[in-house]
Amino acid sequence: QVQLVESGGGVVQHGGSLRLSCAASGSIFMINTMGWYRQAPGKERELVATITSGGSTNYVDSVKGRFTISRDNAKNTVYLQMNSLKPEDTGVYYCNAVIMTMTTMTLRTYWGQGTQVTVSS
Repeated sequence: QVQLVESGGGVVQHGGSLRLSCAASGSIFMINTMGWYRQAPGKERELVATITSGGSTNYVDSVKGRFTISRDNAKNTVYLQMNSLKPEDTGVYYCNAVIMTMTTMTLRTYWGQGTQVTVSS
């Protein structure tokens, strides 16, 4: 019923930039918090950034000042602008959204399929 589709990953050199997008589609009534998580090889998935429906943001300390999360509520889309990328930012980036569908009218967490970000040194 609901899909999150990410795009924008790729390979970039140390110090470069990438912009990730994640569009939610389906029988959506409303979207609460949206966010980005990442998982590096051999490590657990970690929170990168979140943004509420009102625009309040939260970042993991390691990306503060380099990454910016934003959203377009009209398009049900969340973005992650990543600047000054470092090799330790490498991983699979997952989009996350808390969504109420028209059929269930209850909040549930949905995940995208993930997009690979590789930062070369």
